[in-house]
Amino acid sequence: MGTEPEKNPQRRRVRYTKEFKLEAVRLLELGQTPANQLALELGIARNQLYKWQEQLRGKGETNAFRGPGARRLDEQSEIERLKRELKKVTEERDILKKAAAYFAKDLP
Repeated sequence: MGTEPEKNPQRRRVRYTKEFKLEAVRLLELGQTPANQLALELGIARNQLYKWQEQLRGKGETNAFRGPGARRLDEQSEIERLKRELKKVTEERDILKKAAAYFAKDLP
């Protein structure tokens, strides 16, 4: 019978900030505290420290630890471009409104 194993409702996924992960890796690389002890102090699994370290080395600080809420760089640049365009179009609209009002008062 193909029943799925029950998921533990008490277990919740903990999400750590990018800053927390960067600091954890920095502390790990300082080597002043053994990885086991550091993991205990931070309340995380030791292997998680090494995974974060690997991510940081592989992707660099800018691209490491980009969570599900982070936008891709091309989306980010597109949003910035659209914001600039909206600002320009809004300014042009305001100028045209003022010009229309100026010329409308000269009409009989």
